[in-house]
Amino acid sequence: MNMLSLFGAIFIGLSLGLTGAGGSIITLPVLVYLAGLPAREAVGISLFVVGTASLVGAVQRGRAGDFHLPAALMFALSGMAGAVGGARLTPLVPAPILMILFAVLMVAVALNLLLGARRELVLPVECRPYRCLLAGLGVGVLTGFIGVGGGFLLVPALIKFGRLPLRMATGTSLAVIAFNSAAGFLSHLGEAPPRWPLALLFASIAIAGVLAGSYLSSRLPVKRLQQGFALLVLATGTYVLWQSWQSMV
Repeated sequence: MNMLSLFGAIFIGLSLGLTGAGGSIITLPVLVYLAGLPAREAVGISLFVVGTASLVGAVQRGRAGDFHLPAALMFALSGMAGAVGGARLTPLVPAPILMILFAVLMVAVALNLLLGARRELVLPVECRPYRCLLAGLGVGVLTGFIGVGGGFLLVPALIKFGRLPLRMATGTSLAVIAFNSAAGFLSHLGEAPPRWPLALLFASIAIAGVLAGSYLSSRLPVKRLQQGFALLVLATGTYVLWQSWQSMV
């Protein structure tokens, strides 16, 4: 354990609280490269940390009214089923390949955030079951497979398929991440017992970050925050891709 990894835990929570995304896409590199955990073990701990912090953030955002229960239930139910299936795929993939897949996903999402301008929807909220259940299932598979809570995919999916306003999508995303992460974490328990002191320490620090991030989110320009987050994800994904490639050559 070192100070950089502890600062990483704070940033994990801030990212979740500010944007409803990014916790696990940052957690896995922090655990692997700063805390020195093996990639497969880091996946399980990542899900625990992100799930715990997201649950606390969802409760806070729900009290502020930034929450849509039907969308949360549909995305969570199908997402948990997908997470269980995705977790079964993780042991089949070598650790370097797993990290490369993770890095490629990070870069793709960052470029999509940077190049695609988001607009607030003026349409009425409408989360049709067939659309929201299928979208939730796809995000859930990724959650279980590479240990990501899926917020960086959930927020756009909730906006597109559920027609949720941005702030409501952010709060709802935290609740779905909590459910998906729980399902993925339980599925990974049989592979390697988590290091509970480390997991609980990271979760506690991330909770403090998510509470601070949720408080700040209503006082800062969301669009600029998302652009800054996209640049960070792009830089992190590029670094993870380079490190993983170096380990294979």
